[in-house]
Order: sequence, then structure tokens, then C-alpha cells
Amino acid sequence: MMSLRSSGSSLEEGHLVSLSTGKLMKIPENNKFGRCRSVTCFEKLNRIGEGTYGIVYRARDCESDEIVALKKVRTEDEKEGISISSLREITLLLNLKHENVVELKEVVVGQRLDSIFLVMEYCEQDLASLLDNMTSPFSEAQVKCIILQLLNGLKFLHDAFIVHRDLKVSNLLMTDKGILKIADFGLARTHGIPSKDMTPRVVTLWYRAPELLFGAKTHNAAIDIWASGCILAELLAHKPLFPGKSELEMIELIIEMLGSPSDAIWPGFSNLPAVKAVYLRKQPYNNLKHRFPWISEAGLTLLNLMLLFHPERRITARDAIATSYFKENPLPCDSDMMPTFPHHRNHKTPASER
Repeated sequence: MMSLRSSGSSLEEGHLVSLSTGKLMKIPENNKFGRCRSVTCFEKLNRIGEGTYGIVYRARDCESDEIVALKKVRTEDEKEGISISSLREITLLLNLKHENVVELKEVVVGQRLDSIFLVMEYCEQDLASLLDNMTSPFSEAQVKCIILQLLNGLKFLHDAFIVHRDLKVSNLLMTDKGILKIADFGLARTHGIPSKDMTPRVVTLWYRAPELLFGAKTHNAAIDIWASGCILAELLAHKPLFPGKSELEMIELIIEMLGSPSDAIWPGFSNLPAVKAVYLRKQPYNNLKHRFPWISEAGLTLLNLMLLFHPERRITARDAIATSYFKENPLPCDSDMMPTFPHHRNHKTPASER
């Protein structure tokens, strides 16, 4: 059982919060941090980013000299410590071990109730920054390498009935050995059969699946596949596929690219909450081939299967990995053949916060 020390004024001194139950537990006087180390065991080197639920620093473990990512968990809105979203992320990551999922090494604590940190493996780059700063785009062989790793990570998550719910290029990290890591699990949830109600206002707008845009009360791993299709298209085109500024604009851009949804291709579509609230123009054509004229038929087929309107007919990560797109030339390059880049995450203003 993992645990976090509580030292805030609203909780009794000498108690900790159990990550498995969320309840307070008494800890011995000679072990005030429970099984968690103090954040003072780490030297913060610089701030490297900010996730959905916390600020991230590059740091050095003073005991092992290992470079890690230190994520400060947001707790400013919590009267009694760690938020349920952070508890979910910790609980999920402690049980997830896969090459393409970022590793949570441990949880460490500071001297205040709002000082809780996740110690993650350090990755030198994130995909969003790479796309912004590259002088030449990824080749198609490199794109295939990236997407295959993403799909392998998703297959692992989806087989464990976990849906990430916030896939985007900034949440995909890259090591200097070319390994992709899915990160930022603050919005992740477990799902099952039957589906349970979950808020549709998840996933960054540009990567948000149509069932979310139309207000479906339930969703599953198919929303991660839609987001992955958007990421594949973005890597191929060197720019976002659906850069909408609002949900309505997103719907319009999707219809312009893929055609208008209907009950014929998406049974139950007309019953979705937002359908009657917006005007949907009639557009009968799929324009992906015009948008990507250089992509093979196998590539267009995969892209269409990932971007199907009907979530139950959308391809799974397992089936996407097996498609012929990844077996034809150019073949995916090996991860160790991916290009290397300057470590931009190493050169930001040093952070002094504890």
C-alpha cells in the first residue's frame, strides 16, 4: 500500500493519506513520511512543462544521481489534500509497466499539504515541441515508427480496460533512444461493460472524438483511437488535422473532411444530446484522399478506420497494428534509428520552488 504524509492544518499532524482508501492513517513518530521519501532528496534543475494536473521539473535524485521528471501535483483546490484525479493517476501508473507508457517510480512529499510530487522517468523531448522546432518534418518511416509505438502503448492500456482520454502530441514523450512514452494520466479512467456515464468534456479540442462533441454520455477506448488518428494525420501533414477553436467549429471541420454523419453510418446518432442543438450542413464526400494524395491506399484505409464516426466500428489498437500500412514500404524505422535532437527540456530557467 502506498501512502502520503499529511501535514496541513486541516489534518492531524502525524497522519497520512492512504492511496488505496483515501483515508487518514496514524504513522509512527519515527517515520513521519510513511513509505514516501522527502522531495528534499531531489535537486530541482529546471521546470520543463505543465501537465493537466501538475507542474513538471527536471530533477536529480541526490542518492542515486539519476535524472528524473518530478511532477508537482496540484492540490490548491483540495481542503484535505490530494485530489481524486491525482489519486487516479497515481493508482493507475503504479500498476502500469510498459515500454511505451511513462514509468512512475515513486511518490515523494514536501513539508506542506500542497507539496506532493510524482517521480517519473525522464524523457528528453515531447512530440509537440519537436514538431514546433524541427527544421524538416519526420519521414513517413519515422511517422510509422512513432505511431506503432503509440498503438502498442494503447493496446496495453486498452487490454487493461484503461482509456487515456487526453491523447495529444504534447502528452507523447520521446527519449533520446527514440522510444515513445504515453504520459499525463490525469484524465485516464477504467471502463468496462456496460459502459458507465463519464463527462464528455475531455480530450483537448483538436483531438476530441465526435461522440464527445455531440455529448454522448458514455465513451470508451475508441476516443483514444480517434485522437491517435488525428495525431497520425498531423505527423503526415505537418500540421493539425482539425484545428478548431470551438466545439462547433470542430464539428464543421470534421464534416468538411469526412462528410456528414447520419444514422445510416452511425446508428443512434440522431439521439445524441447535441445533434438537435446545432445545424449540420449536408456534405456527402470523404476528402481524406484529397488532403493526403501522397499516402498509399493502405495508409488512407488505416486513417479512415481510425476516424470512423461510429465508435463501435472504429478500429482497435490491436487491429491497427496488424494493418498492411506498417508492412509496406517505406517500412517503420527502428526506434534507435530515429533522429536525435538537442535536449531543449534541459535548458530552461532553474526552478527553486519546494
